[in-house]
Amino acid sequence: MIDFWLAAGLLLLVALSFLLIPVLRHRRAQLEEDRTALNVALYQERVAELQTQQDEGVLDATQMEAGRAEAARELLADTEGAAAPRASRLGKPAPLLAAILVPVLGLGLYLHFGASDKVELTREFSHAPKSMEEMTQRLERAVAAQPESAEALYFLGRTYMTEERPADAAKIFERTVNLAGRQPELLGQWAQALYFAQGKKWSEQIQALTDEALKADPDEVTSLGLLGIAAFEAQRYQDAIDYWNRLMVQLPPEDKSRIALQGGITRATEKLEASGGKVAAVPAPAPAAVAKTGALLKVQVDLAAELKGKVQPGDSVFIFARATSGPPAPLAAKRLTVADLPATVELGDADAMMPQLKLSNFPEVQLVARISRAGQPTAGEWIGRSQPLASSTTAPQTLTIDSPDK
Repeated sequence: MIDFWLAAGLLLLVALSFLLIPVLRHRRAQLEEDRTALNVALYQERVAELQTQQDEGVLDATQMEAGRAEAARELLADTEGAAAPRASRLGKPAPLLAAILVPVLGLGLYLHFGASDKVELTREFSHAPKSMEEMTQRLERAVAAQPESAEALYFLGRTYMTEERPADAAKIFERTVNLAGRQPELLGQWAQALYFAQGKKWSEQIQALTDEALKADPDEVTSLGLLGIAAFEAQRYQDAIDYWNRLMVQLPPEDKSRIALQGGITRATEKLEASGGKVAAVPAPAPAAVAKTGALLKVQVDLAAELKGKVQPGDSVFIFARATSGPPAPLAAKRLTVADLPATVELGDADAMMPQLKLSNFPEVQLVARISRAGQPTAGEWIGRSQPLASSTTAPQTLTIDSPDK
């Protein structure tokens, strides 16, 4: 920000120079007037001296007139270059007052209407965060600068959950739902944040959110996991086993969360049997419900010819896939530069931004490529979007960056 404020300061100095010109001109006119007054005083002193010499008989009348004429010529020569004094209607206080008010008002208006926060945020996003706390602060400033960005809100909510701040996360997820719509994944995240914010106490609001999420998507993973936790805490072990088994089917075999999930099922089974109950037989999954082996999309990304003169080689290019009906956050992402284009990349479950947000968990996705000179993934200058396609698509896709990012 130092270079920005230096440039702003130089512009203010230029503005002040124009405002102070009347003051400087007035001072110059004052100096000319003072010099003229001095010359007149010297002329009068010279004439008085000549008159004294004539009275003493040193000079006769002819010599007296010659001396007077010489003194008059010298006075005219000294005052010949002096400009006539000009009266100013504004006076001296007006320019000085303006010189003070212009920088003060300019700074105030910029701080109110300007975008200094976005300038600083752009600089920060060009460097990787050094800690989770720094990442949270960046996301908070991103949300403040772009309050209508559902992506920024979603990431901030997830970060709050990671930092064990569920109450803050619940507020953020509520805002995300209001912006992006009542998508199942967002409803599940909101319900989960509310559950932990309320001290793991179930409520009618949480029940309504999970019911709505599972009605829209029976396989919504966050809601299934949350219902399993709530059932386990309420000692409804069979319900917990059923919910977690449904969740297990949705996870790819290589998903690391399967280990923790299986441990929960085992504990629920042991507690159910210890209380004299018997675990109900788990029905065999239907062929369509077999655990996913993972999704992999192959995408060729290029830049439209008419944009090649409007971008720079070092501009960042973010290529990602996001659910057409789901959370606004990317499911898989890669980062390149304009100099790398055209390029072919692969987006798969291994590129997931979060364990629960994988390509294979969503039936339909959209491919997006965004150019951001500031290195900010949620906003840029140019963008390209594909038509919705199945996440199981194996045919190579072509994506062209050809539109302004609005």
